[in-house]
Amino acid sequence: MKVTMADVAKKAGVSKSTVSQFINKRYEFMAETTKVKIQESIEELGYIPNNMARSLKRKESNTIGIIVANILHTFSTEIIRAIEDVCEKNGVHVFVCNADDNPQKERSYIDMLRAKQVDGLIIFPTVGNEDLYADLRKSNFPIVFVDRRTEKPYYPSIMLDNHKASEIAIDQFIEVGKSEIAIVSTSIERKVVPRIERIEGYENRMKTLILPIEESWIVATERTKIVEALEALWKTEKKPNAFYAINDLALMELMKFIKKNNISIPHDVAVIGLDDSPFLEVFTPAITVIKQPTFQMGNDAAQLLLKIIHDKEMPNDIEVQRYTPQLLKRESV
Repeated sequence: MKVTMADVAKKAGVSKSTVSQFINKRYEFMAETTKVKIQESIEELGYIPNNMARSLKRKESNTIGIIVANILHTFSTEIIRAIEDVCEKNGVHVFVCNADDNPQKERSYIDMLRAKQVDGLIIFPTVGNEDLYADLRKSNFPIVFVDRRTEKPYYPSIMLDNHKASEIAIDQFIEVGKSEIAIVSTSIERKVVPRIERIEGYENRMKTLILPIEESWIVATERTKIVEALEALWKTEKKPNAFYAINDLALMELMKFIKKNNISIPHDVAVIGLDDSPFLEVFTPAITVIKQPTFQMGNDAAQLLLKIIHDKEMPNDIEVQRYTPQLLKRESV
């Protein structure tokens, strides 16, 4: 037979409402001995609380959704882990969806997660769903954006200072005497904000330092075409002596090209990537990177979303919160 809350109350010698308070973690006026008796009764009887019924009563599901733009990035998985850690400590369950930088796919996931009555969403927003974000904002649905901002400030955004990241990379190259610097990115066709900002930061810093920028030195294409584009660049008269890869997928393709062409790091070219990964530290030579504070960003995103859900209102000031990148200098420069 199914064990009920009333059965637990009877065995523990307390009222049903006291058991309910215990299950909902309302311990303010509950004696320690009472808590022990209830916990022991739950374990002995094998009672499993009806979370769905509790959620309906409170009009909360204790679930949130995370919609990442591309789950293949190390950045995405580290952010997800940090969010999940915060949610686990707060008794909140997490759905994770991968939008593949596709606005239609993202829209579908938003509809699905709302149908599942999640309490809020953390979204790495794509380009193309501004109308949906606007509607969600009007309905006061809790959302926090991560990694990207939207054209209009519908929701608070947590992002890296992408211009600063590029500035740090260029300055590090200059420090070791490398001034002919190429930049490597995955495609910007879909107007992915961090990629655009990092390229802007590269161009701005190069111009400030009065350094040459060849058009062919800006490689921004689909991942499968990066090696081909680098091959074409390497055949030109003006070869770069440094490469700045602005995300981990671009760096992987850059390293394939370097290995294929027997290019020596850092003798022939210096290399800096953006986003760290365990294999980069053990690579020969170890690769210098610009690291994002991913766990702090994920933690802050989760804490902010849970606060919005708890307060049942959006903050008055919709801000973009920028995080400072860190240089991890290794052997590739």
